Amino acid sequence: MIKARVTVTLKNGVLDPQGKAIEGALDALGFSGVGSVRQGKVFDLEIEGADRAKAESDLNAMCEKLLANTVIEDYTVSVT
Repeated sequence: MIKARVTVTLKNGVLDPQGKAIEGALDALGFSGVGSVRQGKVFDLEIEGADRAKAESDLNAMCEKLLANTVIEDYTVSVT
C-alpha cells in the first residue's frame, strides 16, 4: 500500500477571497499580524500496489483530470 498526499493551492496572482475572509476573521479574533492567508485543499490517498513510479504517474493524472483546476491551481504530490 502506498500512501500519498496531494496539496492543491491557488496559483500566485489568482485572487483568494476565502483566504482574505480567513485573514479578516483571524484579526477579529485577536490574532493580529497575520497576513497573506491563502487557502487550499489537501487529499490523503492510499493506492494499492508497491510501484511508486506508477503511483506518482497515476496521482499526477488524477490531479490533471479531477483534483486540481490547473488553469488557476498548482499541486504537489508527496508519496511515502
